[in-house]
Amino acid sequence: MLDNLPRGTIVIEDLEIGMTRYLQKQVTDRDIELFAEVSTDHNPVHLDDAYAQDTIFEGRIAHGMLTAGLISAVIGEQLPGHGTVYLGQTLKFMAPVRPGDMVRAEVSVLDIDMSKRRVTLATRCLVGDTVVLKGEAVVLAPSRKFD
Repeated sequence: MLDNLPRGTIVIEDLEIGMTRYLQKQVTDRDIELFAEVSTDHNPVHLDDAYAQDTIFEGRIAHGMLTAGLISAVIGEQLPGHGTVYLGQTLKFMAPVRPGDMVRAEVSVLDIDMSKRRVTLATRCLVGDTVVLKGEAVVLAPSRKFD
């Protein structure tokens, strides 16, 4: 995995609007198989080449939630990082992710509510220049005062 900053925590007092972090990961057949096992989602569009060839995707695709999980990794490891609690996430799937694709998951700070320790984040995943997923997350950020 490739990313732009080390893992850890950025407390809410140090967050700024526009702050952005990302990671990149190539989605492998093994990732898809493991996700199917853990989630119990064995939809053949993800696992069966012959079946998937006859779908609108004309080939296998990764689970959408596997791709969304990369956003969770950025939030939980980098921005805000360790100690962050997810409160909500919207997702819009824009294009498929295929085995072998390099996915870039990006998270940016949109709004900070210091009184509630809530942070609103813009979230998106790209394959090359194509946005494959976009949305918004609300999280409870760690604080220097309380944690």
